[in-house]
Amino acid sequence: MIHVVLCDDHAMVRRGIRDMLSESVDIQVTGEAASYAEVRELLRTTACDVLVLDLNMPGRGGMEVLASLRETDSPIKVLVVSMFPEDQYALRCLRAGAQGYLNKAGDPEELVQAVRTIMMGRKYVTPEVSQMLIDSLSKPLLELPHAALSEREMQTLVKIASGKRLSDIAEELLLSPKTVSVYRTRVLEKLKLANNAELTVYAIRNNLV
Repeated sequence: MIHVVLCDDHAMVRRGIRDMLSESVDIQVTGEAASYAEVRELLRTTACDVLVLDLNMPGRGGMEVLASLRETDSPIKVLVVSMFPEDQYALRCLRAGAQGYLNKAGDPEELVQAVRTIMMGRKYVTPEVSQMLIDSLSKPLLELPHAALSEREMQTLVKIASGKRLSDIAEELLLSPKTVSVYRTRVLEKLKLANNAELTVYAIRNNLV
């Protein structure tokens, strides 16, 4: 039996994933969490072979969950299921320790296949991501500037480009507006941009929003 824990801040999304996985006799959903804090606590007390993880959550996000699991050398395998574009986030997640990446807009049947594949100790990626992995090996020096951003900086970039104010971003990420402003400044410096308008254009051109 494959024990799966779901981590997504949207209850309806968790229910949809749970329903899909529960149709398989070899998969059991043993728990659900809506945040970094909840999933950390849940994983201490609940059987989990595969963690199905969203990236975009209030406060600490999915990348920080990956970092935490890596730091503790956890045997739990992670399948990221996110709304973010594969071409911008899949490689980032795999490098951070995930065993697979799926877009929420993909075929639901892929989810079951991905969980089983990961449980066998293999990576699960779509053909598109597989090609990107090959390209990244042959052209390792051609990474885009935003590949150097930290997780918080990337979150700030995406949220500003989506039209959110710094105060709104601070509330969502459970940070102070001053801290978010610092992240914004770092993003502008690293990407060599002058203002939010240029930042938004950059994000759109690179399919980050």
